[in-house]
Amino acid sequence: MILNPLPPAPSSPPPSWYWSLPYAAVALFVATMAALLWLTHRQDTEEQRATLINDVLWMEQNLGFQFDRNNSHLTQLGPELLKGGTLSSTTQARLRQALDPESGLIRILWLHTNGEVRGAQPPYTDSHLVGEAGGTFPSSSAHRLSRSMGRPVYSDAYAVIENQTQFEVHVPIFDGGRYLGSVVGVYSLNNMISRQVPWWFSERYRVSVANNLGVEIAAKSRVSPLSSLAYEIPFEPPGHGLSLNVTAYKSEVRWIPLLLMGSLGVLAAAIVWSLWQLRRHMQRRQAAEQALRAEHAFRKAMEDSLNTGMRARDLKGRITYVNPAFCRMVGWSAEELVGLLPPMPYWAPEALERTLAVHEMVLGGNAPPQGIEIRLMRRSGERFDALLIEAPLIDSEGRHIGWMGSMVDVTEQKHAQELYRQQQERLQATARLVTMGEMASTLAHELNQPLAAISSYNTGCINMIGKGDMSPGELSGILEKIGKQAQRAGQIIRRVHAFVRRSEPKCEPVDLNAILREAVGLVEPDAQRRGVSIHQDLAEDLPTVAADPVMIEQVAVNLIRNGMDAMADAPRAQRNLHLGTRLQDGMLILSVADRGKGIPPEVAEKLFAPFFTTKEEGMGMGLNICRSIAELHRGRLSFEDNPGGGTIFNFSLPVQP
Repeated sequence: MILNPLPPAPSSPPPSWYWSLPYAAVALFVATMAALLWLTHRQDTEEQRATLINDVLWMEQNLGFQFDRNNSHLTQLGPELLKGGTLSSTTQARLRQALDPESGLIRILWLHTNGEVRGAQPPYTDSHLVGEAGGTFPSSSAHRLSRSMGRPVYSDAYAVIENQTQFEVHVPIFDGGRYLGSVVGVYSLNNMISRQVPWWFSERYRVSVANNLGVEIAAKSRVSPLSSLAYEIPFEPPGHGLSLNVTAYKSEVRWIPLLLMGSLGVLAAAIVWSLWQLRRHMQRRQAAEQALRAEHAFRKAMEDSLNTGMRARDLKGRITYVNPAFCRMVGWSAEELVGLLPPMPYWAPEALERTLAVHEMVLGGNAPPQGIEIRLMRRSGERFDALLIEAPLIDSEGRHIGWMGSMVDVTEQKHAQELYRQQQERLQATARLVTMGEMASTLAHELNQPLAAISSYNTGCINMIGKGDMSPGELSGILEKIGKQAQRAGQIIRRVHAFVRRSEPKCEPVDLNAILREAVGLVEPDAQRRGVSIHQDLAEDLPTVAADPVMIEQVAVNLIRNGMDAMADAPRAQRNLHLGTRLQDGMLILSVADRGKGIPPEVAEKLFAPFFTTKEEGMGMGLNICRSIAELHRGRLSFEDNPGGGTIFNFSLPVQP
């Protein structure tokens, strides 16, 4: 890839005094506009403050009128409420009128001369919760003060449930100088602020009430205003240190003055527009040159630091760019590679056909996203394996102009994978030999029986021939028995040889039931010695699976022997091992269920870990190898608790398509 040359260095800038005059003019213009804006803002603030004071005085006067009306209603209701007896319908109607939500009163009580509650509307019976400190009225300072002064007196504000604040007005009632009792009006400060502040006032201001400690106890709105314009007056009545705080919301922006001043700014900017545009053009050019140099240096440093080979080709397959990592990988320089068409010098001759097929597949747009492994050659002739990932190369206008490929040397990785595979194969063969070693005494005993029978039949046959009293029919029967015993011994040897032989892993269609029967035949003598009964529940007409038969038999033998080991301490009658096969969700499952003690949780966490074993002489590799074999065949090895006690191991393999 050939980059465009960098732009030439910019010409010498003009002298500094050349730019000072327009800057001075712009600075003077900005200062003038700022002064005008400040003066306009100050005038608006003063007007808003004057409006705020007028509105607050109006609201104060409106609240005072409401308090006076309520006191007048309570004074008029007093004689009728305190005369005793049932309230007339007229009195009840006047009570309801006095308790109108717009009045701010939420309850009216009338008290006896000794301060006891004689009645309330709405009904109220708990006198201990009435009054300033929650006490009874005789101890209330407002009650005593109103009686002594002979006029309404307001109490301190006090908090009640649900974050509400209330206060009271005590109105003494006299008849010809004789004190008849008091009428108490209970105000909800929250309701009064909410009802008495009109909607137009709430749109402009936030109204709140604070106590003598400056703590807000009631508010018209919970929205905090952004403006700092506020006004505070004493809340009289009820007084007692309460203050009424009114804060203005942020006023609307006055667009007409701003538009006028903006127009002036546009006209003034037009004076220096030509010079300003010229300087901006020069600055942009300098910035573009600097950005181009920085981007070029960054891309170069990034490409040089990569360990992944990068190669770009056009639509015909011609190399247009290679990075240093690609050059180090193949041994040719960028100058030697750029511009070449296939076949490339780094293509290995023995893999030329496959490499050319991969090349055609990439140019056809059919390259797999996970990449392709190919065999390549260095300049020195050394071969190496590479993982090639190709993607379309798109230019800035969205056109497909070629292919961009990344290449990673995976030779060491493949070598490590091959070593791992060989080690796993050796480990599996060793595990099979260890298994046969553990079963050697049982197999020797099982093999000795047919050999002893052959020897006995042979001796008897010789003796009878020597006496001359053997008929051909008797001889034929003895020889047939000798043949059966020989077949039995040969079958045992064949199974052992097939199990322990070491061969290259192969994948072929196998019958899981047949492999399981072979495994059972191999471990059956050991099961008889241990007193374990093996029950087989094999599903019929199972499909074949693609697998290595020796590996699958190794898994079956290991799982069967582990099941027998798990039941070593169980009573002989409970040593039942159940083997089964089934087809489920596209998987062929081999299950081995024992009746042992089960697997504790602390053991289950490490059951498949290498070298972990619960046996005194175990290697701790059996289940780990079984799981590796399952994963190699794209299967799974798992276990679960047996409902009847013990453990069930499930070995699953995908069905061959």
